Amino acid sequence: MTTAADSPAGTAPPGSRRAAGRRPLGARLAERAGGGLVRVFLVLVALFWLVPTVGLLLSSLRAPEDMAASGWWKVLSEPSRITFGSYADLLRNGDITSSLLNTALITVPATVLVVVIGALAGYAFAWMEFPGRDWWFLAVVGLLVVPVQVALIPIAELFGSIGLFGSIAGVVLFHVGFGLPFAVFLLRNFFAEIPRELLEAARLDGAGELRLFARVVMPLGAPALASLGIFQFLWVWNDMLVALIFSDAGSQPITVALQTQVRQFGSNVDVLAPGAFLSMVVPLAVFFAFQRQFVSGVMAGAVK
Repeated sequence: MTTAADSPAGTAPPGSRRAAGRRPLGARLAERAGGGLVRVFLVLVALFWLVPTVGLLLSSLRAPEDMAASGWWKVLSEPSRITFGSYADLLRNGDITSSLLNTALITVPATVLVVVIGALAGYAFAWMEFPGRDWWFLAVVGLLVVPVQVALIPIAELFGSIGLFGSIAGVVLFHVGFGLPFAVFLLRNFFAEIPRELLEAARLDGAGELRLFARVVMPLGAPALASLGIFQFLWVWNDMLVALIFSDAGSQPITVALQTQVRQFGSNVDVLAPGAFLSMVVPLAVFFAFQRQFVSGVMAGAVK
């Protein structure tokens, strides 16, 4: 009886060769998906996805009469007609400049407070013992499914009774309240992956809880903190629903200001195009500045 061991060196039985050639369809498709043709296709899709952004940028660099006469692509054949006059006019618009300042006054505190409070709560849920810890954490996780729309009217009534409705502080508090459940959930799971031996060694050296949190946990949690900060910054900066309800004319951010310009003037693209591009540039700059920490934080915990 002939066996695989009796086969000539460097050969395999025909049945084994046929079995080796029958790779799963999914494996063959995945192998071909990494080819150069697919990469070229993905690059073309990405470029096509950027067309609206490029069009907005080029529209913001055209004079109002040029925008009324032709499409934004005409600037590619007439680059000499590019002008920054729309941006100069925009920066002289008091409503837009004040709304940009209001956006920063809303976004920065809402992001910092969520990161700091979420980090403290996440550390407490991960490494501190207190009565009902797991039940409290389940309650925080349950708040993740509560939609923003459910709380708009009750919180508006509450802010009206305590004098916060229509103020920047009211908008900040709303964003902080709805940003904390996700922050606590994310950071608690990240901090729980820190080796217990490292924390015990710091405690043996005399470190208290606050010093342990500041000197050990925070540096190790920098990727997760950066990811959370980017998520919160982008959500608050681009928000219009909450700001539209809880802000007034003196506290409205750039999203509400641009929407007001559309309602008042309808076709004033010379104001809307540069304003919309400015409101989009800041989140992009923040993302690209912290993209490495963002990727590290998103991938944290994926590999044990």
